[in-house]
Amino acid sequence: MGNLINVLMVDDEEKFRSTTKKLLDRRGFNTLIAENAEKAIEKLGQEIDVVVLDIKMPGMDGHEALKHIKNNSPELPVIMLTGHGDMESAQAALEEGAFDYLSKPCDIDILTAKINEAYKEGHKRDGADEEKTVKDVMIPIEDYTTLNVEQTVREAMLKLRTSFSLKVPTSSIMETGHRSVLIFDSKGEVKGVLTIKDLLNAIMPKYLSAPKPTMADSIQYSPMFWSGMFTKEFKNILDNNVEDIMSPPPLSIDSSSNLMEAAYMMVYNRVRRLVVRDKGKVTGMIREQDLFFEMERIQKD
Repeated sequence: MGNLINVLMVDDEEKFRSTTKKLLDRRGFNTLIAENAEKAIEKLGQEIDVVVLDIKMPGMDGHEALKHIKNNSPELPVIMLTGHGDMESAQAALEEGAFDYLSKPCDIDILTAKINEAYKEGHKRDGADEEKTVKDVMIPIEDYTTLNVEQTVREAMLKLRTSFSLKVPTSSIMETGHRSVLIFDSKGEVKGVLTIKDLLNAIMPKYLSAPKPTMADSIQYSPMFWSGMFTKEFKNILDNNVEDIMSPPPLSIDSSSNLMEAAYMMVYNRVRRLVVRDKGKVTGMIREQDLFFEMERIQKD
């Protein structure tokens, strides 16, 4: 994307507004906020590309605000936010001219994709649409979960848990989990990645993978053999450094690369994520789900 997309976020919940603005700005948007419909209408004189509008607000609600927007700026796309189970209200918003709607809580990646779709709809160009690059769909490195090589498995457990938990403390928005932690050294260079699979590999006793005598190939371990082993082996690694159990660093791709190149690298190297670099500096991560969200956007074109 060349120029920043100007998004007007309208919601009466202060935490939701500020959190969403922060997340959208990190993803390359220019986000304006308004605490109610009246304030939002005042901002319509500014350059706005997409409006994200909550339906239920005190005073003028989202439906009334949508009608005002469509009367004065019929081409301005509006994405409505509605509560779970309120399909009747959401359907009414579509009939009133809304571009689309999302239910709360909404995933920040899906919201991002929806804003991009709405922007494209409101700014149709002649000829073929310019294909996005890795930079356009990656997760900025400041939004990715990271550790340094000297931290322990115990500390990594907390980080890894948060990497696939709700990353925003509100009922209104959440981020797609990374399910991995990127490991850096003191110089800021990527040294490895830690995943749940790495933890499982680390708790495997070496004798389980040692060659067995020919006569023992068919022997099955008894339930008693396995009893207590999981807890014991996991506790044994808690104070190890993550460097001892992490996987090698992910492959790197330039931020200006085409998405097909990213897909090719993932498929033929059998990996799920790539480190994104710009002039050698780590600037983000691109994951298989980021490519999926872009496929979903293309499907709807």
